[in-house]
Amino acid sequence: MLRLLVVTAHPDDEAGGFGGTLLLYRRRGIETYVICLTPGQAARNRGTARSDDELSAIRRHEFAEACRLLEVPHGEVLDFADGKLDRTDFYGMAEKLTRRVREIKPHVMLTFGPEGSITSHPDHSMVSLVATTAFHWSGRTNRFPDQLNEGLQPWIAQKLYYATSPGVLPDREQVSLSPWTAEIDITEHFETKLAAFKTHTSQNPLYERFAGNMRRFGPRELFHLAAVSEPREIKRETDLFAGVKEEIS
Repeated sequence: MLRLLVVTAHPDDEAGGFGGTLLLYRRRGIETYVICLTPGQAARNRGTARSDDELSAIRRHEFAEACRLLEVPHGEVLDFADGKLDRTDFYGMAEKLTRRVREIKPHVMLTFGPEGSITSHPDHSMVSLVATTAFHWSGRTNRFPDQLNEGLQPWIAQKLYYATSPGVLPDREQVSLSPWTAEIDITEHFETKLAAFKTHTSQNPLYERFAGNMRRFGPRELFHLAAVSEPREIKRETDLFAGVKEEIS
């Protein structure tokens, strides 16, 4: 079975940046995975939480509910510190994610761009760098060889995409987004994407603004092809799995 791995920073990123695509490909029979690096305990919107630990627990539950709506069978939240990924041991994060890539064996990976998406969030920038590193290092025998000694095998994913956007937030500083090379029509799943974001009830103060921006941008999710396993000319795509082989010789 073909596999899609989305790597994000916070609970709600999976819905906001990738929700329509996750559901669309799951309905097409692709096995979908989401790895979220932090439980989002540093969020300004805190719902009923009285501590970081309570907020972490709440947001893990919300993430699970969003994954259920998006029909993601494999969602996990790691324990790196929200709001501090730029001050977290990069090698440690790359080791953890490279291990998961070797275990999951995704054919296609999605994450944010290094600019940090339209919010330019530092955690989004860092998850981009960590995911990009894991994409490349998971296939090399001289990266984390101890994992290979444990029985894991190198794995080369065939495509890495960065999520991008057709517009920016007018009240934020300028952000330089990646040009899109792939446009995914999520019309059929647009309302479910919004509903999945709304399951993050602790973050509901953000919902109306999020939904307004999504309606302004239209029922599509845009991606920039950042790396491929085999050299190729860049071309416009409407399918992230175009040219992907289920078995690699």
